[in-house]
Amino acid sequence: MRIDSEAAPFSASDLRARMERIGAGEDETKRYGDHLLNPDLVQLAEHAKAREAAVLVPVVDHGQERHAGVILTTRAAHLRKHSGQIAFPGGSVDPGDGSPEAAALREAEEEVALDRRFVEPVGRLPRYFTTTGFRITPVVAIVSPGYVLRPNPAEVTDAFEVPLGFLMTEANHRRESRVWNDVLRHYYTMPFGERFIWGVTAGIIRTLYERFYAS
Repeated sequence: MRIDSEAAPFSASDLRARMERIGAGEDETKRYGDHLLNPDLVQLAEHAKAREAAVLVPVVDHGQERHAGVILTTRAAHLRKHSGQIAFPGGSVDPGDGSPEAAALREAEEEVALDRRFVEPVGRLPRYFTTTGFRITPVVAIVSPGYVLRPNPAEVTDAFEVPLGFLMTEANHRRESRVWNDVLRHYYTMPFGERFIWGVTAGIIRTLYERFYAS
């Protein structure tokens, strides 16, 4: 599906055009990604009185003729939860944030020093519900060149880019499963070189694919 004839597929301009055409609202009437694989996931999360959280999905604009990149982080090994996992910058929505966008921008500054002057939020993805008690709003943003990332060692080990074209190619999405709390759960993984993307991060990436790139 080609929406903007002047922008290369998987460029930031092409993504923006897709979101403008299809709509960049949360669309809570339809399920995507992990929630399709595990129909009871949303009910479990709601029953757990989920806390509000937000993540930034930072899509780096490398020009109309190049694939955009997606900034991801590796969580620090000493963290109590999800240590060593690949993640988007993000965390809980604090009372002073005012919106998921504000929370996502704040967390990106705290974790990797991504200056919000380079970041333009362009829409939200449907919320991602976790069985650990979080209701996550993914905020998609276009990041202009010129920024400098400085990972905060208290929270992340490093930050890196993955080509948007790789993440939006279904052949790179693997479906796997495991037993969690005596229940069989299905999820996506996206191995990228020595990196292993899975869990919430892969679920959000899969949602982006299903909403804007699946034919």
